[in-house]
Amino acid sequence: MISIQELHKHYKKNHALKDINLEINDPGIYVILGPNGSGKTTLLKSIVGLVIPDKGEIRVGGTNVQDSPLYRNEISYLPQIARFPDNLRVCELIRLIKDIRNQDGDEYPLIALFKLEPEMNKKLRSLSGGTMQKVNMVLGFLFDTPVLILDEPTISLDPVSLSKFKKIISEKRQQGKIIIYTTHIMSLAEEFSDTIMLLLEGRNIFKGGLKEILYESGKESLENAIAYFVDKNGND
Repeated sequence: MISIQELHKHYKKNHALKDINLEINDPGIYVILGPNGSGKTTLLKSIVGLVIPDKGEIRVGGTNVQDSPLYRNEISYLPQIARFPDNLRVCELIRLIKDIRNQDGDEYPLIALFKLEPEMNKKLRSLSGGTMQKVNMVLGFLFDTPVLILDEPTISLDPVSLSKFKKIISEKRQQGKIIIYTTHIMSLAEEFSDTIMLLLEGRNIFKGGLKEILYESGKESLENAIAYFVDKNGND
């Protein structure tokens, strides 16, 4: 479904992505981990076409992402920071996104799940960070697409909303979706990952399952395993 070959991206002197190769064909949950500045967001933005790589190729469903934007109809995207006009009301924002994508989506189950009914007529400028992230969740899960790309989706979520997020991605996994997300919450990655990809300074230094990363590192927790790989590769 997603094929990435020899991907490079520079921001002036910063080599954000270095020869990234990745094949994602099977349904499941793929979590991308790494320290701040390791290239996680740049990689996700490259897949959805918000960043143009300097070198390499990305294909989604066989389509080169630089040839046509239509492949984006197959992807739902939740950015780490979503910026919308703050004078819009929540209900207006949802209608706007549906109109832009020209796709049907049933927002009402998600609105009910996150208890957003009282917020629907409020302007975005009046929402707390946690409430805005719930709105972003509605937008991120609104459309029935085979691929979901979520950049730090749990930021600002309270424990109750985090539990609801877990419920959603469990259901999406059971439906046979490809879910790619980044997080700094190691317990979430341990609980919800079929494949782990670890980035360090733009390089892919590990790809495999939770058991593999623990075995190769000789550690008992994902947090310690990542620290091991980061230290090991940082000193190479």
